[in-house]
Amino acid sequence: MSKALEILKQYWKHDSFRSLQEEVINSVLEGKDTLALMPTGGGKSICFQVPAMINEGLCLVISPLIALMKDQVQNLQNKGIKAIALTGGISENDIIDLLDNCQFGNYKFLYLSPERLQNDWIVERIKNLPINLIAIDEAHCISHWGHDFRPAYLKINKLKEYFPKVPFLALTATATARVQKDILNQLAISDAAFFSKSFSRENLSYMVFEVEDKFHLAEQILRKNPEPSIIYVTNRKSCTDTVSQLESLGFKATYYHGGLLPRDKENHMKLWMEEKVQIMVATNAFGMGIDKANVKTIIHLHLPSNLENYYQEAGRAGRNEEKAFAVLLANPTDIAHAESQFLSILPDKAFLNLVFVKLCNFFRIGYGEGIDEKFSFNLNQFCTHYNLPTLKTYNALQFLDNQGIISISQEFSEKITMQFIISSKEVIRYMSLNPSDEEIVLTILRTYPGIYDMQTSFNTQLVAKKSNTSEIKVSALLTKLKEKNIIELLAKKNDTSIIFNEVREDDKTINRVTKHLEAQNNLKIEQLKSVLDYVKTKNVCKNKLLLSYFGEIASKDCGICSYCIQKKNIKKDSSTLPNKIIELLKMQEFNARDIQKLTRFPKDDVIFALQNLLENDEIIIQPNNLYAIKK
Repeated sequence: MSKALEILKQYWKHDSFRSLQEEVINSVLEGKDTLALMPTGGGKSICFQVPAMINEGLCLVISPLIALMKDQVQNLQNKGIKAIALTGGISENDIIDLLDNCQFGNYKFLYLSPERLQNDWIVERIKNLPINLIAIDEAHCISHWGHDFRPAYLKINKLKEYFPKVPFLALTATATARVQKDILNQLAISDAAFFSKSFSRENLSYMVFEVEDKFHLAEQILRKNPEPSIIYVTNRKSCTDTVSQLESLGFKATYYHGGLLPRDKENHMKLWMEEKVQIMVATNAFGMGIDKANVKTIIHLHLPSNLENYYQEAGRAGRNEEKAFAVLLANPTDIAHAESQFLSILPDKAFLNLVFVKLCNFFRIGYGEGIDEKFSFNLNQFCTHYNLPTLKTYNALQFLDNQGIISISQEFSEKITMQFIISSKEVIRYMSLNPSDEEIVLTILRTYPGIYDMQTSFNTQLVAKKSNTSEIKVSALLTKLKEKNIIELLAKKNDTSIIFNEVREDDKTINRVTKHLEAQNNLKIEQLKSVLDYVKTKNVCKNKLLLSYFGEIASKDCGICSYCIQKKNIKKDSSTLPNKIIELLKMQEFNARDIQKLTRFPKDDVIFALQNLLENDEIIIQPNNLYAIKK
């Protein structure tokens, strides 16, 4: 048995590698720079985690996704593997301590964002670490042609000068041929070994339907396929509205978006993962690190902004290799207004400059000041204060974040303070009567000795960790103690936080990144056009269209997408349809949808037949939209 397989079995409890994982791992172990293109669900993290465990030293992992870094570090720590992440908001002293741990504490993984490489003193410290592998996750971010370009990635190639014998492993799930070439050039690894897993998913049926009533069709699909499902929408309000509609129809559903508190995300996720609800309604904040094998259906109620994201989200269905469905629902209004709506929220240079200046004024940052300052931030409050359009402002802030000018925390939290309002004797009595709560209460008292005397800032995550329990249980106990008038509990919800990474220089700051803004806007326009072409093209296999976008040629149609199924269906003789409609209406009145369902003829044929029958005065349509025989 190979050492790599032993490591896989020991720590990840898998008996074999997935497709391409072993090849990529062997390439890295041979010391080769490597680019691996592995679609969603392909197990990219194993490709750097396993070889890093085999070799002496530390694996440096560069990732733009804070939540994913934290998740992977937690998973590694749960396996008994020493790993840390330098995420945003950590003080300089704490970073020094963490890097000391990496140098002297026998750690195996150090995760950091590419923006950290812009700090010269951090790079100097990294130079002295025993690095055995440098893994670049989401490597498409280094390319101007990628769908999420981040200029900070351009600094990564400097590491090659400091670690010439250490292999680079660049990983991405979605990259066109142009992006792949750019990754190799920008990382200065043009002679890298290249591994690409086919984008084809033989068990996944890509369906595109243009319908007036999207929700009605979604309901039919979900009833026909009662297994776990995900519905993707574009905003938070649509999440809650869609769940309400589903529940009114008898479905069990929950929702997930970036504005939920961590414990709510955990609760909602658990409901869906344990299949206590069938449907997860979510924005694109949901999906990172989600590995549920039996998802049967992915439904997009709104058009995605690019095919890269669509492919990743659709790819969360059918990972158990059984047939699954990726359904994109559109109506004529979506297609007609998509371009104008999309273009209207892309910030230009003038708007970007306006937002940056207003942001600095909002926090009273003077010219030449502001570096490393951190502020709590509420987007709606900011936009209302300066009368700015919300979506366009959000995109401007996201761009400033991608450029490394500011860092936006996407995590929402509650600032909690509490104080015991009964005597210590009464608290001891409570613990004796409630032994299941004793460990958490004792942990609170040990951690916060002054909690009897004043309102004390409280960290639920810290208490959960120290008491060896979950954050959910700690929060539930706090609520219980408050209801029993044992504590006074104050919780204030924080929105996003913003860190300024540079001094304020107004036009000079914005002029430096203008070319990136123009390139990004042009790319987004091209990407939206590709989405519209995917929806509107009705004479090509949908699988072929997707593969072609990613530079892969399919020799034959998939046989299971909406186009292929339509092609298989033999067109019915519509000449018999008017008589069938007459016979139905003799029994009772029906609407057009029910007539289509009962006759099983295409919608256009039914509408045409109904119009002819109306013109010939054979039937009438009533105020309630039901058709009836004319008497």
